Amino acid sequence: MAKNKKIPAASPTHFNVTARILHWLMASMILTMIFVGLGMMTSLRWRPWLLDLHIPLGTAILLLVIIRLINRLSFSVPKMPASISNFQAKAAAGLHWLMYGMMVALPITGWAQLSAGGFLVKVVPGLNLPPILPQNPFLFALMHDAHKVMAWMFFLMIIGHLSAALLHAWVYRDGLFSSITWTRKIINKSENLLPDEQNNDKNNVGNERLM
Repeated sequence: MAKNKKIPAASPTHFNVTARILHWLMASMILTMIFVGLGMMTSLRWRPWLLDLHIPLGTAILLLVIIRLINRLSFSVPKMPASISNFQAKAAAGLHWLMYGMMVALPITGWAQLSAGGFLVKVVPGLNLPPILPQNPFLFALMHDAHKVMAWMFFLMIIGHLSAALLHAWVYRDGLFSSITWTRKIINKSENLLPDEQNNDKNNVGNERLM
């Protein structure tokens, strides 16, 4: 008697709801942070007010990215479209993890910079974060430069990420972009079939064409 073949579980067509909510919430917060950061560099008049916004926003991003990482490691994610090569898939995965790293490193270096400068890290009135570095001019300059360089690197990553997302959404239309939205994704049924089943499916299609 032939043994029953175990059919592998189909991969999800979308990221789970928590991942999608966090993705779009954090995307809006990070875009806001970019404009806040640019304003801090170009306007001395608005810098104190923008800094009061910059710190709690950065703290919120740090907390949310930790939740997002836990969620990402706890649930399976959609497979890459068949049109994407193995090299492209690995490069995209590497970029995503690097962006996660930046979302953690940027708030921490900003926190460390303020701590080394002897400044209070005000989250909300009456709530300050404890210093994570001793007050030291050298450490302050080091953290300032590190925070600035990483901010520009992260900005370039966002441009690349956004460009690729729009390319898949408007040009390729391969379902990659829709996996992080609430729109319906077109599923290639052959991706979830075993090799023998895929061959049978192809033979059936061929027979139908001959009829």
